[in-house]
Amino acid sequence: MAKQLEKALTDAKKTGKRILGTKQITSTIKDSKLVIISKSVPVLSAKKIEKAAQDNNVPLIHFNDTSIMLGKLCGSPFRVSAISLSAVSSTNIQAIIKEYETK
Repeated sequence: MAKQLEKALTDAKKTGKRILGTKQITSTIKDSKLVIISKSVPVLSAKKIEKAAQDNNVPLIHFNDTSIMLGKLCGSPFRVSAISLSAVSSTNIQAIIKEYETK
């Protein structure tokens, strides 16, 4: 499991600087610093988020597990198909991306 990502998600839960859900993310992506989508996201929704992230220069990570596992990582008792973090430092973002590239 990606330790940097897990720490960032835990910190986001504590601070409340996160947005859950594909619809909410697409409408507020300009305030995001990092977006994570699970493999459970339907293709059309994933493409919308990818385009919005690209248009707003927001890094995007494809979480290689289900929305159930992403929900557990977020500390939520329910499924989380997508999450955006708005209070992550650029150093942490780079570390998370690097961690996922080496997988």
